Amino acid sequence: MKIVLVTDAWQPQVNGVVTTLVELVRELQAVGHEVVVIQPGQFRTRPCPGYAGIDLALFPGRKLVQLMDQAQPDAIHIATEGPLGWAARRYCLRRKKPFTTAFHTKFPEILHAALRVPTAWGYALFRRFHRPSSGVMVPTSGVLEMLRQKGFTHLREWTHGVDTHLFAMAPEPTHYAPLGPLVRPVSLFVGRISYEKNIEAFLELDTPGSKVVCGVGPLEAGLQARYPGVHWLGVLPRHELAQVYAAADVFVFPSRSETFGLVMLEAMACGVPVAAYPVDGPLQVLAESAAGAMDKDLRTAWDSARKLRREDARARAMVFGWGRAAELFVSYLAVLPVAKPTARGDRRGFGQRHAGAVPTGLSQKRHHPVE
Repeated sequence: MKIVLVTDAWQPQVNGVVTTLVELVRELQAVGHEVVVIQPGQFRTRPCPGYAGIDLALFPGRKLVQLMDQAQPDAIHIATEGPLGWAARRYCLRRKKPFTTAFHTKFPEILHAALRVPTAWGYALFRRFHRPSSGVMVPTSGVLEMLRQKGFTHLREWTHGVDTHLFAMAPEPTHYAPLGPLVRPVSLFVGRISYEKNIEAFLELDTPGSKVVCGVGPLEAGLQARYPGVHWLGVLPRHELAQVYAAADVFVFPSRSETFGLVMLEAMACGVPVAAYPVDGPLQVLAESAAGAMDKDLRTAWDSARKLRREDARARAMVFGWGRAAELFVSYLAVLPVAKPTARGDRRGFGQRHAGAVPTGLSQKRHHPVE
């Protein structure tokens, strides 16, 4: 199957949405699907106001139409609600092409935290964006129910996965040389240093040992000045990030507004127990497992997580494979009608586009790329 994936979040951006989409594309390609990614790097861009590191496509409509027409896909998926997402939505509606969408991020909460925009306004806009979608893919049952209560329709529960080869099990906390010797236990945060992550709840925790932060974002400079005793690593290549996870004793996930929380899975895959609030994301990722601890008091959760076995964290992460996530994704896609032959018998695009397609799932033999 040939799939067009339209996204405002793509490399070199560093965040959970980008990681999710890159891994999804890799898995789809590994089982034989062709994926055409339309992303900001193909357009003129400008920085997202108040959100350094995120570049948005500037007036993408005309070029997006050209790219979509050239692709001739079997299915169209719009991953984000940014300028490219709206342009792709308009393209599909004007040409009466079915499409699917995804709800990755609680942007109404981010806009409220950053600019005090009422969340009701944000959800009204998002409800309009997703209304014509044949299927809105949502990462957890908790977020799905929240959106249903807000009037969203055609919701589909779709999980995410983790690369358990890259993020390998460390039976004991390791040593990450660039940090030098650290006082243990080591508490780690990985993610955007931005409004929605509630990172100050982590920074203010009165815990023994050392604190490490890996990530960048609009709050970075101010927080570094206020918390000089914290080890700030910025953005690292993913193979180095795996080493940082493996060196931690506890992974702290302080966000209260996530849709999933992929970084929890990455930490757990390395054997690091998670401390979190009992909110959407941790509730579904940790569930009833012994991979982490949740409490309304983050310090209480941290104390409990310190006592958990690294083997149990790894075991829970192994449940989230990308094969299943990709299979669900394909099953939710709205396959476009096959073009009818012309009166002169021209059958270009008829049948050939669907050669090897697996419209109801990924049933072909899997071939994993070399890590």
